[in-house]
Amino acid sequence: MVATGIQNIFNIPELKKRVFFTLLLLAVYRIGAHIPTPGIDAYALSEFFKGTAGTILGFFDMFSGGAFRRLTIFALGIMPYISASIILQLLTVVIPYLEKLKKEGEQGQKRITQYTRYGTVVLSCIQALGISFGLEAMKSPIGAPVVPEPGWAFRLMTILTLTSGTAFIMWLGEQITERGIGNGISLIIFSGIVAGIPAAITNTIRLMNTGEIQLFVMLGILTFMVAVIGAIVFMESGQKRIPIQYAKRVIGRKMYGGQSTHLPLKVNTSGVIPPIFASSIIMFPATLANFIQHPWMKTISGSLMPGSLIYTLLYVIMIFFFCYFYTAIIFNPVDVAENMKKYGGFIPGIRPGKPTSEFIDKTLVRITFAGAAYLSLICVLPDYLIRYFNIPFYFGGTGLLIVVGVAMDTMAQVESHLVMRHYEGFIKKGRLKSRRG
Repeated sequence: MVATGIQNIFNIPELKKRVFFTLLLLAVYRIGAHIPTPGIDAYALSEFFKGTAGTILGFFDMFSGGAFRRLTIFALGIMPYISASIILQLLTVVIPYLEKLKKEGEQGQKRITQYTRYGTVVLSCIQALGISFGLEAMKSPIGAPVVPEPGWAFRLMTILTLTSGTAFIMWLGEQITERGIGNGISLIIFSGIVAGIPAAITNTIRLMNTGEIQLFVMLGILTFMVAVIGAIVFMESGQKRIPIQYAKRVIGRKMYGGQSTHLPLKVNTSGVIPPIFASSIIMFPATLANFIQHPWMKTISGSLMPGSLIYTLLYVIMIFFFCYFYTAIIFNPVDVAENMKKYGGFIPGIRPGKPTSEFIDKTLVRITFAGAAYLSLICVLPDYLIRYFNIPFYFGGTGLLIVVGVAMDTMAQVESHLVMRHYEGFIKKGRLKSRRG
């Protein structure tokens, strides 16, 4: 059935053009991820990064597809854009002007997107300057400096190179979203993460050949991974549907309303944002320990390594906190209840207005708890399997969530193109649903 769906893609000229355009721009991104930044001793940098596993440097490297570790022109990746987008979303709650723009529809969204671009450039310049200072202080284990000729010439060149690289990635992502298939920014992150899968497979085969992993253990790992991916697909598609009834209204000679529908509330409304925030905060001390050679910092860094009890407790607490915090920002039950009341909609058994908003809020709190528990389990489990059972996971829970989620979104968009043109999709019964609800 999937093979038939893929074959049907090439029967639709517009969809085929979009798919090839997307693949072409992703290929451009992967080529750029191997172009080095000037003024860097690549060997000394590589030796330094071998000791950054479990730090925020390794976390950023995962999102950049290895470009950060090699310090290429795309070293900053798309993280400044994501950070700027999140900051703008947070500011819409406290700044009335941004909240007004958010409610203005397409024109307001264009203005917010423009502000996001400006924010991306500013954040990129700040991060690039910090990286240039950090690089000048870095040395390989044998004492070789990462930057042979430090100074403001190197710093300005690094700022210009890395900021331009991030701006170009941002442009690539917007072009993919507009003229390709799927969300461009998400696909860029996706391509960066999966770029290391071939090397991971090669490493796994090597471990099997040397006897470090037995065949039945490998079969168990594959079965477990399939089960985890299935659980992610199930939970990311999960919704709580609240029934809504619209009252009949007579306007002129026509009667409107009277139909029944539902309000879909996603189990995981906040997506992958909570694990990203939580990981960044917890990994910060481990990152500082690479630059501050002090026993006290080393002790803190060691206690916050993935797989430790303190790390797990803090990670889970922060995931729960950001799940509720981010959900409260992007979904306002009061606005939903007011819109329902405005158009004559009501939840059976619940009075319109404040009782409706309280009911929606109470329901959202319950399902968000389930979503936070699911995110915590998916993100923590790989760390324990890697640390205590030596199971060769290439990426942790956050990377796995991104890969599966982006794949689901992209397949849902392809599916909609196929079904709209009366072609058979990837599945015959029960069409794929977008994770956006």
